[in-house]
Amino acid sequence: MERAYNFNAGPSALPLEVLKRAQDELVNFKQTGMSVMELSHRSKEYDEVHTQAQSMLKELLQIPNDYEVLFLQGGASLQFAQIPMNLLKEGKIGNYVLTGSWSEKALKEARLIGETFIGASTKEQGYRSIPNVEEISINKNDAYLHVTSNNTIYGTQWHQFPEFENTSLIADMSSDILCRPIQVENFSMIYAGAQKNLGPSGVTVVILKKQLIENSRQDIPSILRYSTHADANSLYNTPPTFAIYMLAKVLEWVKEQGGVQTVEKRNIEKAKLIYDAIDESNDFYCGHAEKDSRSLMNITFNLPSEELNKKFLAEAKAAGFVGLNGHRSVGGCRASTYNAVPVEACEALRKFMITFRNNH
Repeated sequence: MERAYNFNAGPSALPLEVLKRAQDELVNFKQTGMSVMELSHRSKEYDEVHTQAQSMLKELLQIPNDYEVLFLQGGASLQFAQIPMNLLKEGKIGNYVLTGSWSEKALKEARLIGETFIGASTKEQGYRSIPNVEEISINKNDAYLHVTSNNTIYGTQWHQFPEFENTSLIADMSSDILCRPIQVENFSMIYAGAQKNLGPSGVTVVILKKQLIENSRQDIPSILRYSTHADANSLYNTPPTFAIYMLAKVLEWVKEQGGVQTVEKRNIEKAKLIYDAIDESNDFYCGHAEKDSRSLMNITFNLPSEELNKKFLAEAKAAGFVGLNGHRSVGGCRASTYNAVPVEACEALRKFMITFRNNH
């Protein structure tokens, strides 16, 4: 079977090796006579899967011992509400840096729960860049400072994160976690929906300081408390067992590649192939993001006219490229080059872009 060139923004490409291993185990997981999807989440066999996913994540991201790793549901969208519900106490402020649609959605939910503040924003410039750290305003009574590390719709990414003394930094890393090394200890909390770099949709990874949990509110429903899930090892209710199984498989694959450092080098190589095609096109392709804010994961661009955009997308689809449409809110084109997208797919897209430009 010929695989598509999958540039979907999410759910996105998964490593072929991972899919094949899951296929081999799908009907009979470790001689249990059952699929992993059929196992009790209280069973010894599933517990090994659960523990492996946690330990692999801790190893690959070098997560310190004073952090919890939780497997939750509801995607990043639930975290938009769950964060302020747990952390935004009376008299405190939720400080948000706006760099795109997802940070706007996070702010919208927080406003329903408590006092909020916009520490910086690039909205007026069309979200073409990430604010300089020096531009961010903070308050002495901030409960946290929230950033979105990568912006899938606009193709921008933080390359230097803010560091403020006595300020809890929270990052939505749904679309770029594991694409590069990070200093987890510089964050009080990191969260990520799995469906970009971690696995299929269904599980949300939450990495947070134990102290943050201890200081969180307890007057909210049990299932929405971080303490509930930390105390139950993310088994308070039935977890998305197959998604966690696939997460463990993807993490194993990342380790086999040489770890996050090796994956970052490959991601830089992949992105460069496409950005070079844009930069060398004499403005035939026009990138949305400013160069110093460009994302390794989502490359957004337009052609000289809407007619050419449509023609490009139609011919690309016919040539076997999938998922190159820009987000419905902004249009244009977008190539999502997540960890599992191979170099060969990016090289093929570069060649297609050059050929299309020469023909038009």
